[in-house]
Amino acid sequence: MLGRGVWSTLRQGLSRGLSRKVGGWASGERRKMDIAGIYPPVTTPFTATAEVDYGKLEENLHKLGAFPFRATQATVEMTVSMAQVGADAAIVVTPCFYRGRMSSAALIHHYTKVADLSPIPVVLYSVPANTGLDLPVDAVVTLSQHPNIVGIKDSGGDVTRMGLIVHKTGRQDFQVLAGSAGFLLASYAVGAVGGVCALANVLGAQVCQLERLCLTGQWEDAQKLQHRLIEPNTAVTRRFGIPGLKKTMDWFGYYGGPCRAPLQELSPTDEEALRMDFTSNGWL
Repeated sequence: MLGRGVWSTLRQGLSRGLSRKVGGWASGERRKMDIAGIYPPVTTPFTATAEVDYGKLEENLHKLGAFPFRATQATVEMTVSMAQVGADAAIVVTPCFYRGRMSSAALIHHYTKVADLSPIPVVLYSVPANTGLDLPVDAVVTLSQHPNIVGIKDSGGDVTRMGLIVHKTGRQDFQVLAGSAGFLLASYAVGAVGGVCALANVLGAQVCQLERLCLTGQWEDAQKLQHRLIEPNTAVTRRFGIPGLKKTMDWFGYYGGPCRAPLQELSPTDEEALRMDFTSNGWL
């Protein structure tokens, strides 16, 4: 069973969800929601029998709640009972199974239909490393004009592209989030407003500190911190992925636990390489 604190959060979220109007906004309200800030894409803890471990999820969320993240409570709501509680926004990844046919026109049509029907704001999500498909800039610019599309999470790592999106959507109430802590400083420099960063699950205070340094113009200190986060970030994303992220969560006092198949646990050699990426940068 879930703890009393989580159920309290759910009840609060339910009240917020029920008070929303269709389209996600009260009558006459036009400004899109503010999605700025740092978000941890929270991992799903599993038991040894590959069932969701809600108790460990609650423990992780309580610990993550100590940092100035955005959306940690919304993550509880989405994880436990999204339909009943209602999320603040929906991050919608690009459809990619038939990516050869995913032209700008097809993607614009898809996202427009989703946004038209969604009762909550929509955030575009481009993650070419997983989908093999970059959401074209011209499609993003067109979609930024939709009243129910509030921004994009861009995980491609092309800072030039991100800057161009910021520039081309400057007249819209549209925001750009970096999809990784590895290029967070550069993203802020070209106009991004935050990031959805896997590394925040283990180095949450440091990622939030990087955000603060960027927002206050302390670029020299931000650069030093960014440099120390690049290798650990690569380790828990592209290099070792979810198994690496969960292993480091165990090291830093969270519950990572086992991965669900077909993902495999790290080999001893990989685990040692993962540890080195953190120790060599002063985090372990």
